[in-house]
Amino acid sequence: MGESFPNIVRYAIPFFILFMGIEIVIWRVFHRGRYETRDTAASLAMGLGNQIVGLLPGGFVVGLYFALYEHRLFDLERTWWVFLLCFLAEDLSYYWFHRLAHERRWMWAAHINHHSSQHYNLSTALRQAWTSTLALSFLFRLPLVWIGFEPAMIFLFGGISLVYQFWIHTEVIDRMGPFEWVFNTPSHHRVHHAFNPRYLDANYAGVLIIWDRIFGTFVEETAADPPRYGLVKNIATFNPFKVAFHEWVGIARDVAGARSLRELLGYTWGPPGWSPDGSRKTTATLKAEWRARLAAAEGAGAPAAAVSDVGDPG
Repeated sequence: MGESFPNIVRYAIPFFILFMGIEIVIWRVFHRGRYETRDTAASLAMGLGNQIVGLLPGGFVVGLYFALYEHRLFDLERTWWVFLLCFLAEDLSYYWFHRLAHERRWMWAAHINHHSSQHYNLSTALRQAWTSTLALSFLFRLPLVWIGFEPAMIFLFGGISLVYQFWIHTEVIDRMGPFEWVFNTPSHHRVHHAFNPRYLDANYAGVLIIWDRIFGTFVEETAADPPRYGLVKNIATFNPFKVAFHEWVGIARDVAGARSLRELLGYTWGPPGWSPDGSRKTTATLKAEWRARLAAAEGAGAPAAAVSDVGDPG
């Protein structure tokens, strides 16, 4: 099966700390970006917890991948084109994992913590899930293993994607010209972290933004509607345990009150915000309401930006 690759995430940790320090200096001196001590501490605690909690299920996932690899369809050697195909395939699998982590509540329950900060800086990148295995994130790379890509190679590109995504969590870097046509950038990812109706559930890319352009989920950042960060309904806590588990608690509460199989499935695998009577708001509902307000404002001759803050649930 070949030798394993180095854990680049582990090697990158000192650089994470270094660049956070540089960003804090820029914030202090030039007033670009924002930091809040309690919020940053919560993000760091989430990142540390992710590393600790992930040890046991991580071993299960590695074992599963290598077991499946024994039944692979093709023997893919370590050639340049196999590396390239593996990078593209891993990045595409990340896109679909990330997209469904926003569209299906069970998966959102793990991913929601990453979006819970109302600030957007490099520390936000470290606000990682504690329950991603429970949310079945590992399933999306299984087809790659079955095709014949080495698990070690898949983990390598997964690590590269994670390290790459660190630097795009910043307000310090503005637009990046033609680079943005192909690659994910701070501007694209600011859109992803915003709860403005215009920006909800967009820009799921890991490294390559081309997947969003192909599958119709790309939204461009606009100065007329600056991103506002956090959740549609913010949780107002810096307690990492509440951040990590609050949506699972919400699912358990809803499931306990479910009166039919339809409600059970809706509360677990429906879109976040789903309810039997439609009294809660999903992304589709929020976007429809925003478009209606936008159309009404345009009909009255008001600028589009004038309705961007209407109905702000923060």
